[in-house]
Amino acid sequence: MAAMKRIIAKDVDEYIRSFPPPAKAALEKIRKTIKAAAPKAEELISYGIAGYKYHGMLIYFAGFTNHVSVYPAPRTAEPFKKELAGYKGGKGTVQFPLDKPIPLDLVKRIVKYRVKQNEEKIAAKSNKK
Repeated sequence: MAAMKRIIAKDVDEYIRSFPPPAKAALEKIRKTIKAAAPKAEELISYGIAGYKYHGMLIYFAGFTNHVSVYPAPRTAEPFKKELAGYKGGKGTVQFPLDKPIPLDLVKRIVKYRVKQNEEKIAAKSNKK
């Protein structure tokens, strides 16, 4: 499924504003959830979509015509395997359909999992020095 045609946004506010109301509402909820779960993360536009950096790339979220996506999604991680299996998406993405409530608790847990992963990578690099 292709993203809606639009210019590359200069910031996340502009990115979210470029969508029709159903996608806009979902993206705003996901953004708020990410900010709450990773308050130290830096918001950015990368690859033409919204994302957050925290000790490296943390998470992306994107709007589409019929769904919103979050990536990377830890599909193979034990705490998420069963739950993420219920959603479409590729190996590292999850698609949340716009005609159903966005599972914000799941998004929050994914973000916290990614924060922990990134912190562990930084700690491992520091220990090698």
